[in-house]
Amino acid sequence: MGCKWIFTIKYQPDGSVDRYKAQLVAKGFTQTYGLDYQETFTPVAKLNTVRVLLSLATNCDWPLYQLDVKNAFLNGGLEEEVFMEISPGFRTPHNFNKVCKLKKSLYGHKQSPRAWFGRFTKVVKEHGHVQGHADHTLFVKRSQGRIAMLIVYVDDFILTGDDLEELASLKSFLAKEFEVKDLGFLKYFLGMEVAKTRKGISVSQRKYVLDLLKETGMLGCKLADTPMEPNYKDSLREECSLVDKGQYQRLVGKLL
Repeated sequence: MGCKWIFTIKYQPDGSVDRYKAQLVAKGFTQTYGLDYQETFTPVAKLNTVRVLLSLATNCDWPLYQLDVKNAFLNGGLEEEVFMEISPGFRTPHNFNKVCKLKKSLYGHKQSPRAWFGRFTKVVKEHGHVQGHADHTLFVKRSQGRIAMLIVYVDDFILTGDDLEELASLKSFLAKEFEVKDLGFLKYFLGMEVAKTRKGISVSQRKYVLDLLKETGMLGCKLADTPMEPNYKDSLREECSLVDKGQYQRLVGKLL
């Protein structure tokens, strides 16, 4: 399969630039089901579970920590034999007829999310955590009446509980297994800004909404009870401009 470079800018919750990122991704859309890969399903944290976790932390006065795994999908193994073209910028007259044999999964592979989550689940279970039944991304460890909880959303983790020693042990254990970045107390997760005060936890999506308005060019729009022109009549006129299907789908997903 082919590959390409993806260049992105990572931002802080306040909108300032955090870092510039370059990532080599595989063109997984050329893979064929049943030939190049089998199952691809992998669970992601349910928002209801995240809300319950925040509520527990607030009522029980538990700390909330956040971890981030760098290049998470590169930790997943490959069951199949996969070959990829040499990445753009590295092709020379000496290697023009050669390809790369991948030892691990790359971003873009159909099976990479499943491979990563499978590896992560195995590692956390070895540390004594039990996987949740209602939400498979929740892992819990009970010891001497104390509890330590972890929830994962792709490569972002939230840790909480009253067993501070176990939480510290889990952090160091994960750091040995993966390249983990300790982000300290929970501040930004899934587009939500989280702030802990004496009264409890404040959750806001201000930055997420502003970014959404900026992307659609509606940052200076006026408020409206119903965001549609009054007395609107549908028309099938040929001169109507076509809708950008990709952008429409992205916006619906973000609104959901």
